[in-house]
Amino acid sequence: MSEEKVLVILKPDAIVRGIVGEVITRFEKKGLKILGTKMSKISDVLLEEHYSHVADKPFFGEIRSYMQASPVILMAFSGVNAVKASRMIVGATDGSEAAAGTIRGDFALSIDYTVVHASDTPENGEVEVKRFFNDEEIFDYQKPNIKHIYG
Repeated sequence: MSEEKVLVILKPDAIVRGIVGEVITRFEKKGLKILGTKMSKISDVLLEEHYSHVADKPFFGEIRSYMQASPVILMAFSGVNAVKASRMIVGATDGSEAAAGTIRGDFALSIDYTVVHASDTPENGEVEVKRFFNDEEIFDYQKPNIKHIYG
């Protein structure tokens, strides 16, 4: 079983509401390994690159304002099926439709303020981690219990 990488962004609403620890804990409890973490303001250039699929839409200005309202916390995780696991933890994009027990189901009320981003495919996970982290900011190590969990 190969490990995947996933980028997780704790968005401004997670920061200002003081739920960062709760959100991170959910990824750790699932068994994902933290490869890197940092707090940062996201530049216009990185936002346009990250949201290139909607950067030309009329609502992109609102996304920019939201994502630059405070610093964000950027995290790189890895694990077997990390993307699928992360998407399950995060829940549906629209918080009003997300299942209870997911991050968005528990903390988000709408599609406008979603608390967290998680890569949606293994390919995007690789690209997104490289977009926000340089090689010196990613750490690989063996978790002591990893072989007992995955065989």
